[in-house]
Amino acid sequence: MSRAVLSAGSNIGDSVGLLRSVVIAAGDDLIATSDVYRTPPWGGVEQDDFVNITLVVAGDRTPREWLEFCRERERDAGRVRDVRWGPRTLDVDVISVDVDGEPVISDDPELTLPHPRAAQRAFVLVPWLQIDPDANLVVEGERRRVVDLIAGLDVAEVAGVRRAEALR
Repeated sequence: MSRAVLSAGSNIGDSVGLLRSVVIAAGDDLIATSDVYRTPPWGGVEQDDFVNITLVVAGDRTPREWLEFCRERERDAGRVRDVRWGPRTLDVDVISVDVDGEPVISDDPELTLPHPRAAQRAFVLVPWLQIDPDANLVVEGERRRVVDLIAGLDVAEVAGVRRAEALR
């Protein structure tokens, strides 16, 4: 049994509808979904704001199967990878996976766990904290509370993550 934290974002097309499609696809594996948050783009590419959610899922899947779940959602949304950190119909990332209660650590370039930049991204951490106030993430080999990671981020970046609506 595994438990995964997934982050989904979109800024092209029916973005909220695309996020909703990820939640629906999770089905019985869905434990919790954050509200929708509007966030400025990350990575320096000029583009529209994103809408983001974080999901907690659990099921009889390996970490690689969670990655495939994410890739399937992106394919279904017509995702193309033209520009790194550029606009996209749907981006779904595996942030962390625990198997039998233990965090999976992987430096595989195809599936690095925990996600190598999650601790730096308010658009992942703020929605995650909403649905799991006790959340933690392994950073540099040490479990860190998500609330503490958020406190260490730039105040303006955290303030830019704005709750928009509940995902229905």
